Amino acid sequence: MADLQYIRNFSIIAHIDHGKSTLADRLLERTGTISKREMREQFLDDMDLEREMGITIKANRATVKHVHNGREHMLNLIDTPGHVDFHYEVSRAMAACEGVLLLVDATQGVQAQTVANAYLAVEANLDIILVINKIDLPSAHPDEVALEVEQILGLAAEDAVYTSAKTGEGLEKLLDAICEKIPPPRGRLDARLRALIYDAKPDPHRGVISHIRVVDGAVKRGDKIRMMAAGREHIVTEVGKYTPKPTTLNTLGAGEVGYLVAGIKTIADVNIGDTITIAQNPAEDQLPGYEPPSQMVFCDFYPGPGTETADLREAMERLWLNDSSFTYDPATSDALGIGFRCGFLGLLHMKIIQERLERESDVNLVQTAPTVTYEIALNDETVVHIQSPSEMPDPSRITEIREPFCTANVIIPAEYIGALMSLALDRRGVHKKTEYLSPTRVMITYEFPLGEIIYDFYDKLKSCTRGYGTVDYEVSEFRGGQLVKMDVLVNGIAVDALSVIVHRDKAARRGRNLITRLKKEIARHMFEIPLQAAIGAKVIARETIKAYRKNVTAKCYGGDVSRKRKLLEKQKEGKKRMKNVGNVEIPQEAFMSILDPGD
Repeated sequence: MADLQYIRNFSIIAHIDHGKSTLADRLLERTGTISKREMREQFLDDMDLEREMGITIKANRATVKHVHNGREHMLNLIDTPGHVDFHYEVSRAMAACEGVLLLVDATQGVQAQTVANAYLAVEANLDIILVINKIDLPSAHPDEVALEVEQILGLAAEDAVYTSAKTGEGLEKLLDAICEKIPPPRGRLDARLRALIYDAKPDPHRGVISHIRVVDGAVKRGDKIRMMAAGREHIVTEVGKYTPKPTTLNTLGAGEVGYLVAGIKTIADVNIGDTITIAQNPAEDQLPGYEPPSQMVFCDFYPGPGTETADLREAMERLWLNDSSFTYDPATSDALGIGFRCGFLGLLHMKIIQERLERESDVNLVQTAPTVTYEIALNDETVVHIQSPSEMPDPSRITEIREPFCTANVIIPAEYIGALMSLALDRRGVHKKTEYLSPTRVMITYEFPLGEIIYDFYDKLKSCTRGYGTVDYEVSEFRGGQLVKMDVLVNGIAVDALSVIVHRDKAARRGRNLITRLKKEIARHMFEIPLQAAIGAKVIARETIKAYRKNVTAKCYGGDVSRKRKLLEKQKEGKKRMKNVGNVEIPQEAFMSILDPGD
């Protein structure tokens, strides 16, 4: 076991693409943890999807050694995601640390997630080392960026460490700064065991691997442990560290970060944030755990061609074992059959879950348009929450529909203020305050309905600011508004998977746009298909998909006109019968056209 004085636990936090994973690679390389031959980019990102998309999805950890002032220090590093959807991964990683490296790009300066992550670190009472990265780029202006951080976040510019994660410049100074500025962990080796589970992943051969931070005491192989919140007991079969490959140890002591295997069968038996203690000599009180992640975006997954509901259920269960931050419950649709209503942390999270389901389990999915949770106040003074327009109660029972509002911090170059205001006005945004970060950059705070920004707001923001705008948001409360349910009728039948909840002022325009796009997506049939958008019994938009025409009189050359008429009447009867029994095929694109950015 290492001496507590020479252990440092830290996370790397930053905005997307500011170089967290590259810096982690260089730290592994510079400390001799990985040889040049073994090195590859994004070394800690072990998921194929992470490598392809160039982002970190799950927080990863590694232990490295560094000699400072003649003493070897053990540095436990956790690399975290930068995207707003994986905010919960960052907060969980921070609970296992005493300090963070706040990484800022020397060419881009402070961005929305930089501010959000810095506030998270301050709330968690962690020591922050400011690292200005990418100083090797020709467009870098590290001194200005350091002053900008000082102005916004109050971190002294002269304490900043300048590095290039690409070339390795400044890494020695950074490693020394970690040893000097991040405090050693507080904890007692002679106390009763208390270890925090901050993450877990399933292993097909060994059961669940729990990632733990030992706060007090020590845990070793053969110990009988108890999960204090769950109340279950297990025998430890293995403890170890990631260096960055799993390395078995005899004991994990106070202040150390590592993993523990105890023959736990499923991830459902492990509560993230639970406290582990020794069963025979338990600790008196638990460690403060985590708030469970709250799902913000909901959509339905239905089995597509060649996939059965049972296959989809099995795929969901398998994936949930690896990522328990999404939820799934059975759902049925008249148009699509039996599927699942799923909850996600955000739109990128939804996209990643869908991609992983299709890749890892080889299933075909039909996905409905994402929606947010709405709060419905009923006239018997009860309040219900719905995740889909199809769950809307009878309108006669509703007194008010409330939607989630979020506070968004948008950072843009000052010249694009007009473009942002026009975009915010279109999305029902309410301006709160404007702060100038520098003469050329500004942070504007708005309140938006979450439903207006979850889909394409980020894309629109990037378009209207030429790629320079960034946004970070946090859901604050539910508020009442002029909201109505808009149904979409295909061939006279309401398709629940296409219905949406919209603001009354936008309903007519939204209905027209939606019906026009559906007309392009749904193929022509042998009969005419009316498409309608309706609020209650009132139709607010209509389009018609024309039937295919077959010239049944082509073979009638000359002769009596009644012969042709007879054939046409016969064809009309056949089409009428087809219209009554014909099912309209609705492609996947039609369900997603509800959210077309052209809206």
